[in-house]
Amino acid sequence: MNRYAALIIDDEPDIRTLISMTLQRMDLDCYQAANVSEALSLLQQRPYHFCITDMKLPDGNGLDIIELCNNRYPDMPIAMITAYGNMELGVSALKAGAFDVVAKPIDTERLRELVKAALQLTRVPANLDTIPSGNGLLGTSPGMQQLKERIYKVARTQAPVFILGESGTGKELVARLIHHQSARVEQPFIAVNCGAIPRDLMESEFFGHQKGSFTGATSDKAGFFRAAQGGTLFLDEVAELSMDMQAKLLRAIQEKHIRSVGAEQETPVDVRILCASHKDLALLVQQEKFRQDLYFRLNVIQIDVPRLAERSEDIPMLIRHFVRKYSADWGMPELQLDADAAHALLEYTYPGNVRELENILQRAVTLAEGETISLADLNLHEVAHASNTDTPQEERIETNNLEAYLENIERRAITQALEATRWNKTAAAEKLGISFRALRYRCKKLGID
Repeated sequence: MNRYAALIIDDEPDIRTLISMTLQRMDLDCYQAANVSEALSLLQQRPYHFCITDMKLPDGNGLDIIELCNNRYPDMPIAMITAYGNMELGVSALKAGAFDVVAKPIDTERLRELVKAALQLTRVPANLDTIPSGNGLLGTSPGMQQLKERIYKVARTQAPVFILGESGTGKELVARLIHHQSARVEQPFIAVNCGAIPRDLMESEFFGHQKGSFTGATSDKAGFFRAAQGGTLFLDEVAELSMDMQAKLLRAIQEKHIRSVGAEQETPVDVRILCASHKDLALLVQQEKFRQDLYFRLNVIQIDVPRLAERSEDIPMLIRHFVRKYSADWGMPELQLDADAAHALLEYTYPGNVRELENILQRAVTLAEGETISLADLNLHEVAHASNTDTPQEERIETNNLEAYLENIERRAITQALEATRWNKTAAAEKLGISFRALRYRCKKLGID
């Protein structure tokens, strides 16, 4: 196997020597440049597996090098050296496409970990089609091609990412694909629904607690951050975090240390934060419902996930995928759609996006008799009626399907309780007279976010 090669760009000889010695101990061949022009010359002479550059150079700056390398050498991770505490500059570097940022004075242990992570990218699959969860992000429309390219680019950095999209568009799948194409692929991916955690348990769930320190706990709890150590922590519906929890999350991200409830000492953590919401965080910041400083930390890079209606040309492919999937689940030959059913699915607007299409087809495969799915099996009239809130419930629900009738009643009752409590699931569960766990199960079953 050929040895790895690294390019070190800094106008200070002592720093170049320190970095070179550190990387040589990791069996990397090191090449040094004191300015932009020398770096450009070396980049043309051979390929490199890793590059690290200072921000301020005699004949330019590191951001220019990052942008150039991302265009010409997109497979080469490049890190930026910044002054200690200059987070604004570090964010600019990450936005420009830097793999990661290291502060002066350089911590050699931190540098080694950064380089190990960067070199890990050489073993990451080259595209989404080669990884197990990639088949969930189906589509060849321009919007989906752009989304896949965006995923690939952000996966090759350590930057925090905010994923914006309507419910049912596949935001968690996007997060998983980022993780699977990142240097952290062999480490844990921990997904957290921030709206499903009671507020009085949030700190314990995120940071853990020690035995006897939290409501009489009889054992230690690691918490989400420690569970995701070395990997990726995905915060779904991050807009649901309380202002108090937002402040604690901000500190954990800034300091890269957490303190469990009841603990005296802090614990270092190394996680990449990905988050998502169907709400516009920038608007919430303007409304003073979300911390601006946390927003800037989380939204270094934003990915917008298109609605299904914006990529209607992908619907036939999705239909085939879900019919095949649920036919196989039932151990039957792949069902076919008759002409009326196929036409109806292509004309429907899908306010619930891909998740709604999947639910429709899952039910249709279950209810279909024979080898063909008919228009009646789709029950699209029930979906359309259920979305018309101006019509009394009794006039909207079809009674020829008891299961669907009861599901619609349950869905409406849960939605009304959630809206009345501003989507506080703990309060909604109390209002409905059921446990929080029962409400969470019903919301998942009925596709309520």
